Amino acid sequence: MLPSHDRYPFSPITGRADYSWPDGKRLAAYIALNVEHFAFGEPPGSDFTSVPLPPYHRSYAWRDYGNRVGIWRILELFEELQLPLALLVNGSVYDYCPQVIEPFRQRGDEIVGHGRTNSQRQADLPEEEERRLIAEATETLTRHEGKPPGGWLGPWISQSLVTPDLLKEAGYRYMLDWHFDDQPVWFRTRAGPLLAVPYPTMELNDSTAIIYRRVSEAAFGSMIVEQFDEQLEQSARQPLVFTLSLHTFIVGQPYRLRHLRRALTHLAEHREQVWFTHPGRIADHVAALPPGTVPGDERA
Repeated sequence: MLPSHDRYPFSPITGRADYSWPDGKRLAAYIALNVEHFAFGEPPGSDFTSVPLPPYHRSYAWRDYGNRVGIWRILELFEELQLPLALLVNGSVYDYCPQVIEPFRQRGDEIVGHGRTNSQRQADLPEEEERRLIAEATETLTRHEGKPPGGWLGPWISQSLVTPDLLKEAGYRYMLDWHFDDQPVWFRTRAGPLLAVPYPTMELNDSTAIIYRRVSEAAFGSMIVEQFDEQLEQSARQPLVFTLSLHTFIVGQPYRLRHLRRALTHLAEHREQVWFTHPGRIADHVAALPPGTVPGDERA
């Protein structure tokens, strides 16, 4: 037998129990905006051109554009279209640029835990250090937002073998690090069940698409529309979750924002058919379903 994580059972989507989202809607949709801060002088990660040399100021400045300019343009767009957002926030953002969170807090957008900084991968840490990282990030968000975050996405979408266990033990209700399904699925952890809510780690994510796969801005906009339209049709058969991941320093660039605006305008035109929401509300809805409805639910 090959090694297995033993976290969830195999379950073909065509053979599952049926359910609906609020108001009988069949497609839930949320859009995640990554709000990140990076350490100066340390390798910041991917770059469009050659790998920069220390102190990596070019890549640092590119990312800093997202907090200084890009996020404010994105905010204007989402206000114009009246679409909700989930903010995936590094704890260090509250030290460096806390002003960027305030308007989203006023909108009622969900704040999701996203580690201390995207300069650090939690999978590189021993268990006790990873536990401290989660605790520190959680305390920072709780202190500033007045309540603990319900969801978590690891910086760099990075997990160790015990991350789900540590998240459940820290009080998290759901995580976004695993996108292996178009519906939420329950994970086993040593402290009880933890919900995995879909998140586009490799697909409908501006970072993986535009930076790594060199997808054009127009093609990325088309990907958003085609994914949404296809899932809207498929959701007549099963309830589904549409997800889109954005980064302030990528789609916050003006020429990319034009294409994003066209795609999101198309999505907003279907607001009567679709539940535009936050991942935390998706998790709450799933947790309230009858036992055994959702794969991995061992209450049945």
